[in-house]
Amino acid sequence: MDERYSKQMNFKGIGKEGQRLLANGRALIVGCGALGTVVANSLVRTGVGFIRLVDRDFVEKSNLHRQILFDEEDAEKSAPKAEVAKNKLQTVNSLVNIEAVVKDVNSITIDKFTSDIDIIIDCTDNFKTRYLINDLSFSKGIPWIYGGAVGSTGVVKSFIPGEGGCLRCMMDTPPPTGSFDTCDTAGVINTVTGIVGMLQSNEAIKFLTGNKEDMESEMIFLDLWDNVYEKVQLPKLETCSCCGKKDFQYLQDKKPEASFMCGNKSVQVDPHGSRGNISLEALSLRLSQAGIKTRLTPFILNIWVDNYEIKLFDDGRAIIKNVDTIDEAKGIYSRYIGY
Repeated sequence: MDERYSKQMNFKGIGKEGQRLLANGRALIVGCGALGTVVANSLVRTGVGFIRLVDRDFVEKSNLHRQILFDEEDAEKSAPKAEVAKNKLQTVNSLVNIEAVVKDVNSITIDKFTSDIDIIIDCTDNFKTRYLINDLSFSKGIPWIYGGAVGSTGVVKSFIPGEGGCLRCMMDTPPPTGSFDTCDTAGVINTVTGIVGMLQSNEAIKFLTGNKEDMESEMIFLDLWDNVYEKVQLPKLETCSCCGKKDFQYLQDKKPEASFMCGNKSVQVDPHGSRGNISLEALSLRLSQAGIKTRLTPFILNIWVDNYEIKLFDDGRAIIKNVDTIDEAKGIYSRYIGY
């Protein structure tokens, strides 16, 4: 066994057998931003044998204060996050097989990304993908670890099919589009993303080393600014649509969420099939408070940010101008509207 792992093998929770299990473990990290870079860095250094990094986005300068695997040169090149992370981590531990996938995770692609995986770590920034991961997890019996961070607050929860409830026991449907803050509207501090990411990694290491009984069964909530650390028990609901009734609606919905329109660099993003219910007035106020230019009409919220023009309808549909790709448009929607 490589001597690089000697110190962690001395820890009774891992040992030689745990290290062997780690070397045979296979993890999927969905999202390679603030949480994903922390988790990937930890799991690669720990010696997890195979790690698949999936992210559709590119490095920007605004990422650098919290996304620990990127530097200024990466931002200047607008390099793909997954590829940059792989290249840097491969120099840290050449024994780990790292696969970088620069694609979107959606109901059409997720089966391929999870077909050979032991555990999924959610490092995304939107609820639509989390609900998709949850349905996939409980349909295939693959554990997943939910993590989220905004402002100074963070949440972590491990979900193991057959042992307790799922995300939809807590909240059957995602919160309404535009009803919650994002990092681009409320900000985020790197201390909270670092702690949430390491808590997620720690749970993954417990599972992969055969220490499932030591995983945290409750949801962890923390607010670093106000020095709050709480645990909340989430009961399993027998009437839950997902883990109770086996209705995997987010996995079964194979409709594309975005498409190019006639016109110059315009993409329509419609994550809820025009079934959303957005308070345009509330979102306009929140964006304005974050210094983002908006104009509200009776039917449309116009948003101008980072050279993009967004026309948002109250059913959740948006037309985003000045984008080159569908993934770029979905990223902008997620950052400033949220879904």
